Amino acid sequence: MVLAIQIAGILFGLFMVYYSFLNFKRKEFTAKEFTFWLIFWILFVVFTLIPYILDPIAKSLNFARTFDLLVISGFIFLMLAIFYIYTVARKTQKKMETVVRTLAMKKNKGR
Repeated sequence: MVLAIQIAGILFGLFMVYYSFLNFKRKEFTAKEFTFWLIFWILFVVFTLIPYILDPIAKSLNFARTFDLLVISGFIFLMLAIFYIYTVARKTQKKMETVVRTLAMKKNKGR
């Protein structure tokens, strides 16, 4: 069972490396973004292949299992990603409101 999960994790990580590369080639990612995601997915594959690398970290943080460390790290990453996406969406919303307001004023002046 563990081997099947490792194989699935490795295949997923390699697919995400390829997908990140495609986004970089399409100019949807900058070089910095691509580098970040490339390192992230390579680390994901390494931790999937050799999960006992994280044992010292899990023990120093008093986690019973390495899996607990991974789950909590995943939740922290998701919360940070969601917060970042929310702030970007709010900035975009405010910019859109400003543009719409400006266009509406210009349209009303033309009448």
